[in-house]
Amino acid sequence: MTMAPATDASFHGVQRRLAALLPAASWRNVPATLELASLGAQDAPRLISAPTLEGKELRAHKISGGREARVAAFLDGTQTSRVIAHTDGVPIVHGTVASVVRRRTDRRMRTWDSPIVRHGLFAPLTLLTDAWRSALKSADVPVIDTLERRQVDSPHPFALQDAAIHAVQDVREAAERELAERWCERADGVLLIDGAITGSERVATSSCAVGVVKSHRTLYAEGDALRVVLGLESGTRTSVFRITSPKRTPVASWYLRLRDPDGRDPLWGLVRVEVADPRGASAKTIGDRADEVSSWVLAEALPLAVPDARWDKMVYGIRDCEEFLRAIQ
Repeated sequence: MTMAPATDASFHGVQRRLAALLPAASWRNVPATLELASLGAQDAPRLISAPTLEGKELRAHKISGGREARVAAFLDGTQTSRVIAHTDGVPIVHGTVASVVRRRTDRRMRTWDSPIVRHGLFAPLTLLTDAWRSALKSADVPVIDTLERRQVDSPHPFALQDAAIHAVQDVREAAERELAERWCERADGVLLIDGAITGSERVATSSCAVGVVKSHRTLYAEGDALRVVLGLESGTRTSVFRITSPKRTPVASWYLRLRDPDGRDPLWGLVRVEVADPRGASAKTIGDRADEVSSWVLAEALPLAVPDARWDKMVYGIRDCEEFLRAIQ
């Protein structure tokens, strides 16, 4: 879905235009960011077993040798969702998404190509009155029906709010995917992507793309394998395994501990790395590739991405992307 920017497509700009069309409506003056306020949008934590590509069982591997900074660029995206108004308990959400690739040139970070910034209104159109549907279509920003691609259990305001958050997330992922595919088609060098690479077949099968996943609502290990993952020491990775999904491209993946977890929770400093699935390669070739990519990721863990609260899992290039996106939204 393409979302083209409009004149003053900001939250308050769109709110002013809607207020002129619906002067009797009640408008939110100090809206909270839904991504921070809503816990219902999170997936339930779960464990999933994954087939091992390197050896017969998951075990720990120490990354030996130096840390080599081979990453050429970094990609990240952000989203912000805020309720612009409620009508009969139905939230009307203003969403902003942005994505950027920041390339390292002469040890300085510079923007590659053009960043993407998109705005839109997100609402369950079938639950709105004709007056509201007409006003949204006249607001001069794209309007996305939050129930077009997903169902909700009830018209509870929080359920509708979560549907809006997921719809904004879909647009953000599309923006990130667009930039990642541009890079894989036109640029040379390794692109480190904040998050999974499985959403695009072109990216997931490219040797230039490396995904680094910081959240672990899903852990791809059970039983003894889970104990190996949680017991990783700094500079140590797990064996490589394959992640498959009916709607996403299979990739090779492994867990990597960036920092010493002593005295912390078991997921402290833990990331999951994704690369193209090396089908047909030997276990040694797969392991050598995992060691090589792990050394690149470990090299990017310095300097520390402070004061970000996720600094234990975040590489500094991704923090640079986030700071840039905050400045242009």
